[in-house]
Amino acid sequence: MTRTVHGVHPTVPLSAAVQAGDFLFLSGQVPFGPDGRLVPGDIAVQTRQVLENIAAVLGKVGASMEDVVKTTVWLTDAADFAAFNSVYREYFPSLQPARSCVVSLLAVDARVEIEAIAHVPASSPGGA
Repeated sequence: MTRTVHGVHPTVPLSAAVQAGDFLFLSGQVPFGPDGRLVPGDIAVQTRQVLENIAAVLGKVGASMEDVVKTTVWLTDAADFAAFNSVYREYFPSLQPARSCVVSLLAVDARVEIEAIAHVPASSPGGA
């Protein structure tokens, strides 16, 4: 099996994504903006930033949100679930990936974290 690392985090020991065969495993994304700072705001603002971050990582390998087959979501407040779902649905309008959702504290002061698995066949333009 071929493993290809796509981007290494500058301060913690993790990769943005690792391609293994036909699957791309994205590390959990939190609402960091392009400047590397946490984007302030409610769950809708932070969810949108996280999903934009996921789309950016996918784009680096020629994949898109349509290639996502599984997500795991962490919310810090169960009361945010409905507002989170409203934004999430914008990014996955027709083919929703399988999903797990957990309510817990996060390692950073954010309201949401999402990790994803995408199917990116090695024969596709972005595949390994």
